Amino acid sequence: MNHVDRHDPETRRWVTEAIRRVEADAHRSCDTHLHVFPLPTRWGLNLYLKDESVHPTGSLKHRLARSLFLYGLAGGWIGPSTTVVEASSGSTAVSEAYFARLIGLPFIAVMPASTSPEKISLIEFYGGKCHLVDDPGAIYEESRRLAAETGGHFMDQFTYAERATDWRGNNNIAESIFTQMQLEPHPEPSWIVVGAGTGGTSSTIGRYIRYRRHLTRLAVVDPEGSAFYPSWCSGDDTVTAPGSRIEGIGRPRVEPSFMPAVIDRMIQVPDARSIAAMRWVREVTGRDVGGSTGTNVAAAVDILREMRAAGERGSVVTLICDGGERYRGSYDDDAWLAERGLDITPHLDDLRAFLSEG
Repeated sequence: MNHVDRHDPETRRWVTEAIRRVEADAHRSCDTHLHVFPLPTRWGLNLYLKDESVHPTGSLKHRLARSLFLYGLAGGWIGPSTTVVEASSGSTAVSEAYFARLIGLPFIAVMPASTSPEKISLIEFYGGKCHLVDDPGAIYEESRRLAAETGGHFMDQFTYAERATDWRGNNNIAESIFTQMQLEPHPEPSWIVVGAGTGGTSSTIGRYIRYRRHLTRLAVVDPEGSAFYPSWCSGDDTVTAPGSRIEGIGRPRVEPSFMPAVIDRMIQVPDARSIAAMRWVREVTGRDVGGSTGTNVAAAVDILREMRAAGERGSVVTLICDGGERYRGSYDDDAWLAERGLDITPHLDDLRAFLSEG
């Protein structure tokens, strides 16, 4: 009988140790906090912010990066000499640079040139290299080219986000939300509100809701300039768009990890309202949050208003995706907003009035 044996005990030992290090990080991190947003008690409604900014790399993308590394290691794509390459608008690259350093591998982030300097500095802090491109739509092919050139592995978060995470549970973000809600006044949320970036978070939560037979509805928010919202409305997954100014969510194309069938509602949020809500959250809670969190909260406010008008009681859960310190030179800078014609004043006024309604 003929046979070919490619077993490499040294590589297998390296992969085993790398997986142990990545899993150990998860055990050290434990889970993220679920904060109560202050709403008037008389409303009978509760809003919760799940704070993903407390992960070691400061964002929701820490979960995704961990899953992608485990997926690549277990699948045999990442070995002891692999250069890891990723296409990212920033936060995923920060988290992947962290995990690459954790297991001793080089990392290259391919990002739009418009990515905030704060995120670029974080990637470099963790030992990663930043490869900036002028056209956001070119990051995919440029990542493939660099991976081929270095003999590396293109992680491709936009394809593998929904595959790398165990949507049935295993302490994924959906299971964590429902576990933390168990002792709350309305333990089964009426709505969970999340943004669409890779599509991985909404796919995980949407499938988990159905798998566990919850009545919770999933609302996915999308900033202006993104392809997800018009695609979901039309059913055409070939729709393209110029891309989003809200980093971390919104894409110029519909990504493979986006699963429209598990979404109950999509909400498009203007950029000025996202940034106004980001600042409003800080005013009300003292928590310094980023622009994508503002997008989430802006949509959650609309849903809460709708529930109040219908006389409903219940809970809404959304996410703090990352911290506002990453956007000091952009969303937190009035001159930056003025240069781009973004007037947040009417939106801020509306949000400030929300808590005194009725």
